Amino acid sequence: MRLALELAHRAALNGEVPVGALLYHNDKIIAEGWNRPISQSDPTCHAEIVAIRAACRYRDNYRIPDTTLYVTLEPCAMCAGAIIQARISRVVFGAFDYRSGCGGSVYQLLCSPHLNHRVELRAGVLGRECGELLQSFFRSRR
Repeated sequence: MRLALELAHRAALNGEVPVGALLYHNDKIIAEGWNRPISQSDPTCHAEIVAIRAACRYRDNYRIPDTTLYVTLEPCAMCAGAIIQARISRVVFGAFDYRSGCGGSVYQLLCSPHLNHRVELRAGVLGRECGELLQSFFRSRR
């Protein structure tokens, strides 16, 4: 998660909401991403999506099972959908998103019994640090 926080800082330096993500497979980082929707003029360039796209290219497959996604903020609906479609096995996130989180704080898409894939979740890892980075970023913008 510390590496994901470093990526989140990279996003903040570029004026993006500070969220970072890493995908691991067999104790090896296979992809990384940080928020880029503003710089890329693309609302789908969330950290998770950027990392998932890179991992799919790395694996040459649109499915990336047996991977763990570390992300500094609880995934939104778009990212949760991509996580499910990619068949990511596990998600570890830092800060809860009490406005639009889909890992249990507002919605529970990642473990929904209505879907054909369920993700193992671990929430709140370095949550205080991840949350403070986001709060600091938004305070500086106001």
